[in-house]
Amino acid sequence: MTVVRECFILPGLFLTVVLLGGFRAADGVRFVTPPVMTLVLAMLLLGCLARGRVLAPERLMHSARSGLENVSGLVVLLTLFAACAQVFNLVTPESGLLHALFTVFFFVQLLTTLAAVRDRVLLLRGLSVLLGSAFLLRFVVLESLYSPDGGTLQRVLAVLMEGVTLGTLGYAPNAPVTGYVAFVALALFIAGLVLLAQDSESLVPGSLGPGSLGPGSLGPGSLGPGSLGPGSLGPGSSPGES
Repeated sequence: MTVVRECFILPGLFLTVVLLGGFRAADGVRFVTPPVMTLVLAMLLLGCLARGRVLAPERLMHSARSGLENVSGLVVLLTLFAACAQVFNLVTPESGLLHALFTVFFFVQLLTTLAAVRDRVLLLRGLSVLLGSAFLLRFVVLESLYSPDGGTLQRVLAVLMEGVTLGTLGYAPNAPVTGYVAFVALALFIAGLVLLAQDSESLVPGSLGPGSLGPGSLGPGSLGPGSLGPGSLGPGSSPGES
């Protein structure tokens, strides 16, 4: 990982996600901090990222790195954790039955992903679909349903669900600018994960790294077939013979 990416780009992206993810505009502008449950979801997501090799913690903090480098890696991990928590806070309704339904859904999905998905590309693709779907459900469907001005979707559902009230779900609509800010926050979050994944691609079993040339690294046949040709050190030969 380059110094610029680790020290500036990734922390800057994730801190921007934290700030934009808490933005809400309705009657006024306010900043919403993530609840405790989103911290649990963030820990699960970090586990998924590490298992799928999108995140390689040993490349950010390791005994072979200097103290300043480890501090820089810790900053990346902390800002990533905060961004994960804020992303779930962003796409989850803030209270009521919908909040509980969204939270349970994310929890089950992350547990399933943690147990089953190990491929980097599949993990990023699945996470993009999960967050994108939640974004559409909250900032398109729910905002249209609960908008005080009303919309096409609200009128269609009013006809289909005549006599059924949505008041028990308890959703407070936001101003349209909130949806635009949320879209930018999600895009920056996915971009940050892609940058992390690119830095983890070279970290495969057997790759050069700390201790990769330790005891036993040059095992039998490590010099490859033909590296010492037939008879090169055969009977009666000695170093320097032609």
